[in-house]
Amino acid sequence: MTALPPWLRAAPGGCRLELRVQPKSSQNKIVGPEGDVLKVKLHAAPEDDKANAALVELLRALFHVPRQNIKILRGEKSRSKWVEIQGLKPEEAAAAVLSLHKS
Repeated sequence: MTALPPWLRAAPGGCRLELRVQPKSSQNKIVGPEGDVLKVKLHAAPEDDKANAALVELLRALFHVPRQNIKILRGEKSRSKWVEIQGLKPEEAAAAVLSLHKS
């Protein structure tokens, strides 16, 4: 078994991602690993839960899971977040993120 990246953890029934979110960006995008976190840029402003909704939508589209399977565990009002995704194996999450950055 391959070691998981530091921003990714196994969880019962799924996986957890440690994210650093940059709101009010020019686009919605998974930037990639940055230290021990996965950096994400979001176009939405961090008000009225818009950035969190945009984050859930971005993760839903990337990992092809229903919205209800994605839960922000920590950091709803912070740029540093822990997100749990049910029904997604950690290895699948790592492969999906790494495939975004292959040339």
